[in-house]
Amino acid sequence: MHAHRSTISRATCAIAALVFAGCAGLTQPASGPVTATAELRNAQGQPVGNATLSEVGGGVRVIVEARRLPPGVKGVHIHAVGKCDPPEFTTAGGHFNPTNKKHGLESPDGPHAGDLPNITIAADGNGRLESMNERITLGSGGNSLLDADGSAVVIHAAPDDFKTDPTGNSGGRIACGVVIKR
Repeated sequence: MHAHRSTISRATCAIAALVFAGCAGLTQPASGPVTATAELRNAQGQPVGNATLSEVGGGVRVIVEARRLPPGVKGVHIHAVGKCDPPEFTTAGGHFNPTNKKHGLESPDGPHAGDLPNITIAADGNGRLESMNERITLGSGGNSLLDADGSAVVIHAAPDDFKTDPTGNSGGRIACGVVIKR
């Protein structure tokens, strides 16, 4: 009978170990998606919106919320350098394009990794863009926005025509924000 009890004890201990191991896994904090933000500022250095970027299955979800901008349709791009010196924001470099494609979401030889849809700014100066971009990452690798020189989100003065290389005729840069990992 003593042997039978030890068998039960070993089986009971094994089950208890599995249950507790499973419970321990449940209490560990789940790591969420990698996220980054960019505070958008105008040429005068005033905040005019923000961008939130979240790594999700197969790409990066990009949300741009703008305020106090001139009404109309505006081009939005991720630029290759994480620097936004006013007033023209040229320090942000060209569009993020690690694969050397042509510009434009409608280009047969494109698009740039940093090409995004246009944002519409309403009469009250506010606008919102939500887009999914499978050509970029917040992780490691050649398409990472968080590389050595960073990247920036830029809103342009005019709409992007989605085909003209290299900028889609989207005009000057009216807002810029450096992408920072959170």
